[in-house]
Amino acid sequence: MALLASGLLRAGDSADEKRQKTRAMADETLTDLYKLDPPARDAIARSAGYAVFNNMGTNLFLLSTARGAGIAVNSETKSETFMKMISAGAGLGLGVKNYRVIFVFETSDALTKFIESGWDASGQADAAAKAGSKGGAYSGAASVAPGVWVYQITKNGLALQVTLQGTKYYKNDDLNKP
Repeated sequence: MALLASGLLRAGDSADEKRQKTRAMADETLTDLYKLDPPARDAIARSAGYAVFNNMGTNLFLLSTARGAGIAVNSETKSETFMKMISAGAGLGLGVKNYRVIFVFETSDALTKFIESGWDASGQADAAAKAGSKGGAYSGAASVAPGVWVYQITKNGLALQVTLQGTKYYKNDDLNKP
């Protein structure tokens, strides 16, 4: 699995460079997801849209934080919305974690709400990834809201549990300017 070094955005990058790096990260992440969970390709192809994020988390004794960047794509119109992620919480530990999150939206309403209103998972707990009644379509994904499924990829592969608690996703106003 690639390290995604090319997907990390740097402060000195132009807006066009940041958009291009975000697109490349999303393409690479989807390629990795399809290798880890082949049915995910069909689930995303049939979806109203999807969003892909590259996140870097740090845990320093009692404080954990994470920041990330990503892109949401409307499957029908192919329109792109660049987004940011921020997370903060408490937890004992020490370390740095790079992980990628892929949202799959079953309905255009769920996608639009995510893009226009952002998403705050402060009240969400961990969601276990299991097939449930959906069969193989979302076998490696966790349901985090009605019509919203999430895959999480770590250095060890597809995560069996998705943690979104204390996480906020919102539009990146700088990259969505014409």
